[in-house]
Amino acid sequence: MKILINDIECYAYHGCMEEEGKIGQRFSVDLELEMDFTKALNSDELGDTADYVVLHDLVREEMAIRSKLIEHVAGRIMKRVKAAYPEVLKSKVAVTKYNPPVNGQLGKAVVIIEE
Repeated sequence: MKILINDIECYAYHGCMEEEGKIGQRFSVDLELEMDFTKALNSDELGDTADYVVLHDLVREEMAIRSKLIEHVAGRIMKRVKAAYPEVLKSKVAVTKYNPPVNGQLGKAVVIIEE
């Protein structure tokens, strides 16, 4: 069973260029959690599954910490998800950086990590 949380939008200051740390830009984060939530199917209790509010908040907290690399941010988010929900069997975190500064047109760059 999986829980998908898509398009957690954030304005953040990640990037290797000094300007990125000053002006910031738009990012989004997607989470995919594989876990057994059979108990939640029967109990109808939030404590028997992953709480979207908790996941949203931890993503926003990690996105607020400046990093040069979105790989680093994705890794921090993964660690926080695992700490909050050790019962997660598999997880995926995708961090999307829109309009990254390059010498040319580039709509977005996405880093995906899975464990």
